[in-house]
Amino acid sequence: MKIFDNTAIAFALKSDSQLERAYFLFKMIQNEPMVRIGTAVTNFALKAHLPVEGLIRSTVFDHFCGGVTESDCMPNIEKMYTKGVSSVLDYSVEGKESEEEFDATLKKILKIINFAEQKESIPFAVFKPTGFGRFALYQKITEKKELSSSEKSEWLKVKERYHTVCKAAFDKNVPLLIDAEESWMQTAADHLIEDLMEIYNKKKTIIFNTLQMYRHDRMDYLRALHQKAQQKGFYIGMKVVRGAYMEKERKRAEEKGYPSTICKDKQATDENYNTAIRYMMEHPKMSLFAGTHNEESSFLVKELAKDKGITVNDERLWFGQLYGMSDHISYNLSNIGFNVAKYLPFGPVRDVMPYLIRRAEENTSVAGQTNRELNLIKTERKRRKL
Repeated sequence: MKIFDNTAIAFALKSDSQLERAYFLFKMIQNEPMVRIGTAVTNFALKAHLPVEGLIRSTVFDHFCGGVTESDCMPNIEKMYTKGVSSVLDYSVEGKESEEEFDATLKKILKIINFAEQKESIPFAVFKPTGFGRFALYQKITEKKELSSSEKSEWLKVKERYHTVCKAAFDKNVPLLIDAEESWMQTAADHLIEDLMEIYNKKKTIIFNTLQMYRHDRMDYLRALHQKAQQKGFYIGMKVVRGAYMEKERKRAEEKGYPSTICKDKQATDENYNTAIRYMMEHPKMSLFAGTHNEESSFLVKELAKDKGITVNDERLWFGQLYGMSDHISYNLSNIGFNVAKYLPFGPVRDVMPYLIRRAEENTSVAGQTNRELNLIKTERKRRKL
C-alpha cells in the first residue's frame, strides 16, 4: 500500500499556503469541542446575517468546495484535470421543501448535464433524491402508507423530474450518479431508480444508484437487484460508499425502538464494503464508482482490477473522493492511470453550510482519517523544506 505514501504526487497542486491552510483546518477538525463551537457560532452568524461569508469562503469553503457557480469551479476543475483527476459537480444546497425549489434544482442539474457533455474533465452529473422532492413524501412511500390525492400528484411530479433528468443524461451520454440518504426514506428512491435503470441502462450504464455499506442489508439488496437485472436485461451502476448519516440512523432506531440498519462496528462495515466491491467486479454488466477514503478498500479495488484483467481506464470502474480530502488516494491512483473523480461541491456559501458542517462532523467522528491527513501534510512540509 506504499502507493498512497507519495506526498509529492498527492500535493503537487497545492501551494505552500494552501498546504498550511489544510493543516490548520484538519487540526481544527481533530478537536471535537472546537467543531461543535465553530458550528454553533457559524450557524448563529449566518442566521444573524453577520458579515462572515468572506471568512468562511477563504477558509473552510475554499478547501472543501469548488466555488459558488459552475464557471466559478472551472479553474479548480481544469487544474485537477492536468493531473488526470476529473470532477463531479455536486450542487450541495440542502433542505429545500417547495415545488419551486425542486424545479429550480431540476433546472440546475439539467444545466450541469449540458456543461458536463462539453467538458471531458466532468464525466458525471449527480443529484440527491431530496433535491427533487420532500423528504416526508419519500418516507411515507417507504413506510407503505396511503398517499392523499395531492401527495399522489406531488409524487408524479417527483417521478417526472427524475425521468426528465435521466432522459437528458441518456441523450447526452453523461452518466448520472444519484446519492443515497437516510434509510427511512431510501426505499422509495431505490424503487424509482431501479425503474430508470431498466429504461436507460439497456446497452450500458448511464444511471447509478448509491449503496451505503454501513447498512447491513445492502448486500441482500444488491444481490436481489442483480437477479432482477439479469431477468430484465439491464446494466447496474452503483456508487459504493460507507455512508454519511450513522449517528442519525442509530439515534432514530433507538428512539423508535427498531433494530438499527447500521452494521455493529467499523470492521463489519469495512467487510460489507469490500464484499460489495468484490461482488460487483465479478460481473461485467456492473459499473462501479468506488466512493471511498479508505486506503485498504482502494488498494483492494486496484488489486482486483489487476486480477480480473480490468484495464485501469475501463469506463466501468471509477474511484471517487471528496474535494479537499484524501488527495493521497486520488492523485496516486490517477498517476498510474485509473479513472478518478473528485466530488466538487458548489453553491452559494450560505446554502452550502449544512453540507460543510456535516463534513466537519463526519471527519471528527473518523479520527484515524484526520490523523492520516495531518501526518501526510507534515511529511510534505518536511519534504519541501529539504
